[in-house]
This record gives sequence, structure tokens and C-alpha cells, in this order.
Amino acid sequence: MKPLDLVRKLRREAAFEPAALDRGKAVLMAAIRQEVEPKRWPTIVPQVPYQDVVAALSFLVRAFGFREIPTARLVTAGGVIDHAVLELGEGVIGIGPEGHHGAISPRSSGIESQYISVYVDDVDAHYQRAVAAGARIAAGLRDYFWGDEGHRTYEALDPEGHRWRFHQLLREAPRSEQRGRPGEN
Repeated sequence: MKPLDLVRKLRREAAFEPAALDRGKAVLMAAIRQEVEPKRWPTIVPQVPYQDVVAALSFLVRAFGFREIPTARLVTAGGVIDHAVLELGEGVIGIGPEGHHGAISPRSSGIESQYISVYVDDVDAHYQRAVAAGARIAAGLRDYFWGDEGHRTYEALDPEGHRWRFHQLLREAPRSEQRGRPGEN
């Protein structure tokens, strides 16, 4: 709840019970601190190169559910997006034109040099969203186990060939269903 909304709520409650102000003060101060304190960036922020940054930005939002952080966008004097930051959950990625720091898109190189793993709350719904938006599915939905953790996962390629692996942690999976790493079944 935003601080102003909390103040209004506390004012209403205090009209009937003055002690509500004392109880609500800590909650209000925490909400104010959260609004004022700068958000800390994750320790690692992958940078993903694209030939067509505008198309990539649109696809990642539409197909994979990313959200652009508008204040982090850098645009050249010619109006070209030079860098954008997208978030999903608590993670962020940067995207920009290929060539920066020697990085190139798989579309240009003809090879995949890495994949990006992303954990989501509902991988089945995420898969359906990606398919509906035209993502190329490299490996369909499947369950697998590493040690004691079970995962449900799929892999998709974006329009320039970057490989994305989406996972959902399975809370309770029978040990009898354990299989190896993806691709080993």
C-alpha cells in the first residue's frame, strides 16, 4: 500500500480507535522508506545483443512477459535504442545493438554461445504465452530432477536465436519419477 493510502486508512481507523495510530506508525514508516530508498540492482545483469533491438524488446515483453524499465533506456541522438533494461520477477537483463564490447547476435554468428535460465511461477502458462506470441520452441515442457530438486522446464528461441530456458521449481516430486538433466531422457 502506498504511504498516502496508509495515512488515509490510519486517519479513518484513528477516528474510532486512537491506538490505531501507534500500531500503524511502523507500517507507515516502512512504506515511506520503501518508496524513498533506491532499488538495488542485482549483482549480475546479463547483456544480450540484438540486430533489431526494437523488435527484440517487443518480443521479449509480448512472448516472455518481461517489463521494460523505462528510466534505464538509452537512445542515441538519431533516435535509435542503444540500451534497454528489462525485468522479470527479481531479475533483469540488458539488451542493445550487437557490436558493443564485441558481442553479436546468434543471427549474425550462426551459433548459440549461451542460454539464459529464468524461473517463473507457472511454466505451463508461460509456455502457452510464448507459443501464442510465436516463440520457436526448442524443447517442449518436461519434468526433470537435479539432486533433490525437481523442475518443470521448456526451452524457446527468440527471433534472433538466443536460447531461453524457463523453469518452475517442483515442490513435491516423487523420487521414482526422477530423470537426468534435460536432453538425457
